[in-house]
Amino acid sequence: MINVLEVIAGLSGLIATIWITIGVYIAAKFYPNYNHSNQFCSELGAAGSPTEKLSPLINNYPLGAIFCVFGWYVQARAGADIAIQSTGYLIIIHGLGTWVAGYFPMDKDPYTKEPTHSCKVHSWAGFIMLLSLLIAPMLVAFSGDNLALPTWFRIASVLTVILAIYYLVKMAKSVKQSQTHKDAGMESKVGLYQRISYWIKLIWLSAFSVILVQS
Repeated sequence: MINVLEVIAGLSGLIATIWITIGVYIAAKFYPNYNHSNQFCSELGAAGSPTEKLSPLINNYPLGAIFCVFGWYVQARAGADIAIQSTGYLIIIHGLGTWVAGYFPMDKDPYTKEPTHSCKVHSWAGFIMLLSLLIAPMLVAFSGDNLALPTWFRIASVLTVILAIYYLVKMAKSVKQSQTHKDAGMESKVGLYQRISYWIKLIWLSAFSVILVQS
């Protein structure tokens, strides 16, 4: 029984990726005219949105727990050096940030010039979440050899950060141009770039999860 629970904890990185993919898809089904390409994921749980209560209930709250379980598993691994242990704590921080971002919704207008207190807290939680999964792959890439992580995964960890930042920059540029695109009736691709940047990190987390369970 203990081994089964340990395997589940180890695979929780993969489970989180599957969960959020399905969760975002389901929540969007209850949000009329929601556009995955143009809108942020957080707009599903925004104040006043049709899925304000549903989205955090099926996404943020269970996902926060799943991330924390995986983070605990990583930092508790036998032979884990300080880099791997720190990675585990960063994943736990990501989970806690997921809870906070779910409890404090963003404003319905993501481009408002006067964000509410809730939106500010949500934004800071999102920023901490972003940083946690940008730093974690770099720590893994340059960690010790105690866990015998394959070389290809260390290289992939560095590429993960580079690609995630690349699409993050594209997202930031799209945010600045979003109002112009809106007026012109064009798509901003903000949601698309956000998803690519985040899911790149989630795919890395999934691979890390599987590798640890197999090692």
